[in-house]
Amino acid sequence: MFKFLSAILISLLGVFALQAAPQPKSEKNPPPIDPKDMDTSVKPQDDFFMYADGGWIKRTEIPPEYSRWGSFNELIEKNNDALHEIAEKAAKSHVDPKTAPEMQKVGDYYGSGMDEKTIEAMRTKPLDDELKRSDAMKDRNDVLKEIAHLHTLGVGAFFGFGSGQDDKNSTMVISNCVQGGLGMPDRDYYTKTDDASKKLRDQYVDHVAKMLTLLGEPANTASDHAKKILALETSLAQASRTRVELRDPQKNYNKMPQTDLQALTPDWNWADYFKEINLIEPGDINVRQPDFFKAANATFANTPIDDWKTYLRWHLINAAAAELSKDFVNENFNFNDATLRGTKQIKPRWKRVVISTDQAIGEALGKLYVAENFPPEAKARALELINNLKEALSDRIKTLEWMDEPTKQEALKKLTAFGVKIGYPDKWRDYSLLKIDRGPFILNAMRAENFEVNRDLKKIGKPVDRTEWGMTPPTVNAYYNPTMNEIVFPAGILQPPFFNAKADDAVNYGGIGAVIGHEMTHGFDDQGRQYDATGNLRDWWSPESAAKFKERSQAVVTQYAEYEPLPGMHVNGELTQGENIADIGGVKLAYAALQKALDKNPAAREKKIDGFTPEQRFFLSFATIWKSKQRDEDLKLRLNTDPHSPARYRVDGPLSNLPEFAKAFNIPSNSPMVRPADKRVNIW
Repeated sequence: MFKFLSAILISLLGVFALQAAPQPKSEKNPPPIDPKDMDTSVKPQDDFFMYADGGWIKRTEIPPEYSRWGSFNELIEKNNDALHEIAEKAAKSHVDPKTAPEMQKVGDYYGSGMDEKTIEAMRTKPLDDELKRSDAMKDRNDVLKEIAHLHTLGVGAFFGFGSGQDDKNSTMVISNCVQGGLGMPDRDYYTKTDDASKKLRDQYVDHVAKMLTLLGEPANTASDHAKKILALETSLAQASRTRVELRDPQKNYNKMPQTDLQALTPDWNWADYFKEINLIEPGDINVRQPDFFKAANATFANTPIDDWKTYLRWHLINAAAAELSKDFVNENFNFNDATLRGTKQIKPRWKRVVISTDQAIGEALGKLYVAENFPPEAKARALELINNLKEALSDRIKTLEWMDEPTKQEALKKLTAFGVKIGYPDKWRDYSLLKIDRGPFILNAMRAENFEVNRDLKKIGKPVDRTEWGMTPPTVNAYYNPTMNEIVFPAGILQPPFFNAKADDAVNYGGIGAVIGHEMTHGFDDQGRQYDATGNLRDWWSPESAAKFKERSQAVVTQYAEYEPLPGMHVNGELTQGENIADIGGVKLAYAALQKALDKNPAAREKKIDGFTPEQRFFLSFATIWKSKQRDEDLKLRLNTDPHSPARYRVDGPLSNLPEFAKAFNIPSNSPMVRPADKRVNIW
């Protein structure tokens, strides 16, 4: 799977959406809040997550193809089934690309991916020309050209380069240089000195060596090369910022002319690099981590050419592995899924190819998806909920006791300017220049990535296109983008259990309402609050209000850092700060919006369903969207890399701060689910 590192900064709801596995069969239309999912032997005041979801947790096994399983995954699975039908139909249709371009491209891409016989017969033959390029390198200029060439194929070797909005002039797109070049998930995997990290590095070296032997290297040579790859990547990791450090947008903004960037890296010729990626006028460049590039320059100058050959062959084959023959696919799975995440079994081919299709030509597939799976009334109802949440946040800002009036006015201006995208783009991506055929699967994937890289680079120096989306329509997720000041909800998430057109308001406000509130709050979390109404990185806060925000956000960091999901491993309160603020604010705003809806319908306020009041159903619905089970290996990986807290704390963490929750379930003040008043978090 090729990956090109874009510079876009978006705050996600929090699910790695592109995993899938068979789910246990369940009722076709279970009630929105299913009593069977609850564990009433647990008291709501002790652990609401287990009270609401414990029944489901007890009876549910994580499918072998998954590292975690929950509400998100169940819905992803449903969407994958729908995408499977679409892709199969397209593959069998053999339509005229002039009259049905999306159908042709989806059909041929999926068809080539399902042609297992050809894939196995060809193995790495389609990559012969690419492998010869790296083998032919003779000097450092050749190395530069090969890195640039791999970048045009979406292979993130050495560093990342792409387009992004100018953080301080959000109407324009500029060049961005970012740290990168690693084969493991994070720089900490290279730098930590504990036994578990050392063991994982040994396993990584073994994995790289196995992949190189599949390319034809003798075992001893491959093992030696793998150690050199680790050494090169370690030098890049040591120069990289931590994930917590990367959360500071001011430190990530270092716009400079090409001459200054050249002075920063005297041994790397940027003019040659830009020529190779066909970027005629790079303009000013945001060098997001200057210290990384200083160190990378030394790595570039001091690493032997033969080591570069090995490193670049590795990164090519690592990026391509998922689209190659079974031996590469299986070894790729063994390390990245089995070792890193604890996944027991690889996904079936059709599912992997559907996922690849969504990643490669997601808006072509998405256009076919929404035509069959997203009714217009869903969009209208979602917009109604969003408007109600905006009203609730407006009320909240106006009555904040800790924010002064000038800052409130700026905050309200920002809220009013929020862009809203629901379902799918108004303007679909044009893939007419992208060649997709029934030839080798890997070549379709490479051409799709090259198309995307070229599309990305062509934005540089031009005004921002505000119609663009950062997710495909079938995605089960949502996001806030601070430089666009917009909240985005793909069609994929606007389904049960998040959004249920037949359910009562309490269920929908607790589900999709909390998701909407979460994304809105990202506009005012520790990162998002630094951007103004037009998406510019600008300090619009009075010093007094900023100090009071930081005092409150530090309380969030402290609260979550106390949680210990695994022995000796705590939640990283700094890394998860923004998502935790959004979780707390999101559920609080959704609850306020529900109260407005109930005020307009007094009869609904008095009505109990299954013995629960609307307020109780709201909190049960909120807990339902986070029901999940997780393998320990996956949990360890996410505690190191994920800005989201584990599911249990996404329920119990926010609710323990809400007096509204305690009141709804008549919870005594000294209960575990009620934080002491002096420790209670209250920002938005």
